[in-house]
Amino acid sequence: CKVCAKQLNEDCSRVQPCDHTKGLECNFGASPAALKGICRAQSEGRPCEYNSKIYQNGESFQPNCKHQCTCIDGAVGCIPLCPQELSLPNLGCPSPRLVKVPGQCCEEWVCDDSKDALDELEGFFSKEFGLDDSEGELTRNNELIAIVKGGLKMLPVFGSEPQSRAFENPKCIVQTTSWSQCSKTCGTGISTRVTNDNPDCKLIKETRICEVRPCGQPSYASLK
Repeated sequence: CKVCAKQLNEDCSRVQPCDHTKGLECNFGASPAALKGICRAQSEGRPCEYNSKIYQNGESFQPNCKHQCTCIDGAVGCIPLCPQELSLPNLGCPSPRLVKVPGQCCEEWVCDDSKDALDELEGFFSKEFGLDDSEGELTRNNELIAIVKGGLKMLPVFGSEPQSRAFENPKCIVQTTSWSQCSKTCGTGISTRVTNDNPDCKLIKETRICEVRPCGQPSYASLK
């Protein structure tokens, strides 16, 4: 039967495993006969630095109220905590718009029949969701996958602004595969690719967090 994977520093056992997608393993200490352990980051996993803070491999954190992030072997990936902002509103609403709700972080869709509201919605999509300062910083340092008008939209990826590479190797032919499909059709999954785009020109596997759609929501492909 399926069980929810245990997270960092939570109790675990052989029948209650840790979340391996986040680089966690059940640490039983020095006793091989121990029945319970604690979820720890795998020893080979590298920590992450984000906003001048260090996070251990497998550790989850929230840089703001709209995103949940996880450190995975030196890279940080995030998913949105406000999926309703990224999903389409009700099909029967001709002019939807997002509004702030007092006391809540996530905005909500409301139906407005005015032309101004429709123009506002179009501007909303064209400007990549109109992110505020904290979210703008996040998208420069993260990778988010959102559902927009029935398709997938990739927001800027984790890392600083693009820089020219100082380690150019004339003998290295850079090869990078496409990102694999998300490991889950709903909820948080992982995607991988292989590249030699590094100073040593060695093939390495890179992993990132992905989310096609939140679980519990119908697939847009099934709507008629």
